[in-house]
This record gives sequence, structure tokens and C-alpha cells, in this order.
Amino acid sequence: MLARLARNGAALRNALLDVLFPPRCVVCRQRGTWLCASCVAQFERIVPPICERCGRPLHRTTCPYCARAPLHIEGTRAVAFFDGALRQAIHAFKYLHRTELADYFGTMLADYLLTFPLSVDTIIAVPLHPERERARGYNQAALLANALGARTHLPVWNDALVRTRATRSQTELNAEERYANVHDAFAASPRVRGARVLLIDDVCTTGATMQACGAALYAQGAQTVWGLTLARSR
Repeated sequence: MLARLARNGAALRNALLDVLFPPRCVVCRQRGTWLCASCVAQFERIVPPICERCGRPLHRTTCPYCARAPLHIEGTRAVAFFDGALRQAIHAFKYLHRTELADYFGTMLADYLLTFPLSVDTIIAVPLHPERERARGYNQAALLANALGARTHLPVWNDALVRTRATRSQTELNAEERYANVHDAFAASPRVRGARVLLIDDVCTTGATMQACGAALYAQGAQTVWGLTLARSR
């Protein structure tokens, strides 16, 4: 009841703010929308040929990244590169409380799945540690997962994966440190047994977080685990 009242209050507040302070594109500040078509057109989409495992653009027969350190989930995919306008938009979404962008991003994710389908039957967001989620006020991956679920009619299991310990931010760590940082940092519910999971997050850099989440899901009997993010680093 309290949670519903809080959501309704937030929606009313945001509607009032939209009247008093009309939306402006978070990238170029154009009036009338939080993310304008001109800026969306600047997003550099990732299209085949790509590595079937890590989803990076593939310019040779063997992916050099997967040859060195292959992922131990079915694979990861991303809609576009984490550059320019998309980087600015994700920053506003993640750190500046522009949660309205979840609707735009949810459509991007849904359009990607329509074009490049994955064999999945449930959506799970990469969780934040409760302390970090309280400090931020929301989990951006959960907002993306819910927006995607609403558009694809796939069930979203918000309680099926938890972060069991606080970890350092991955942003300033190298690849080896990233894997060590999130190793054994997640736990999954037994309800994932037999599920074909689609993990959702905002950005993929090395795949370390996806892999750590996948390990927890496989440990509880998930059938397959795919990762999908809005963006990935080059």
C-alpha cells in the first residue's frame, strides 16, 4: 500500500513538474522530450557480424577477446556503443534521476529483441546492493527490465537475484579487478530452475558482472542465461 502510494505520488509530482518545467532532451536540451530523435539518431548501433558469445563486432574469424577469456554464459548483446549522446543519456538516467528515460530505453531494448531474438522466457535485472540502491533511490537495471517486460510481455522476476555483498564501483577497475570484485557477489532463488533467463543491465564493459550473475543463476539450475544491455564499451 505504502509503495503504491509512493509511486502514485511520484507520478503526480513528475506530471506537475512537466507542466511547470517542460521536458528537455538530456543530451541537447531541445524542448518537448527527454530524448529527442536527433540525439537518438546519433547512437551507433551494434549490428552483425558480431561474436556469438560476447556480442562485440567481429572483424575476423575468431573473437580475440573470447579467445583469451570466454564468457561462461550463453552470450551477451548490446544495442549500441557507450559513446557520445548515448553515454550522456545513460549518465542522466543513472546518476541524475532522469528515470523517465526508462521508457525510451525500454523501447530500444524491445526493438533490439524483435530484430535479433534470443531464446528467453523471463527477465531478471542485475541487482544493486541494498545500500547502494537506497542511496541512489532506484536500480536503473530494474527500471529497464520492467520497461522491457511491459513491451515484450515477458515476466520480470525482481526478486530472483540479489547482490549478497557490497562491491566497489567497476568504473575505475581493470578487467582482472572487475572479475575479482564481483566474484561470488550474487545469489539466485531456486525459482530460476529450468528458466531461460535474460539478464538486463545498462552498460557492459568486460562482461564480468553478467558472468558473476550467470554463475549464481546456473548454480540454482537456470537452463540458459543471456545478457542484454543498452550499451557496451568498445
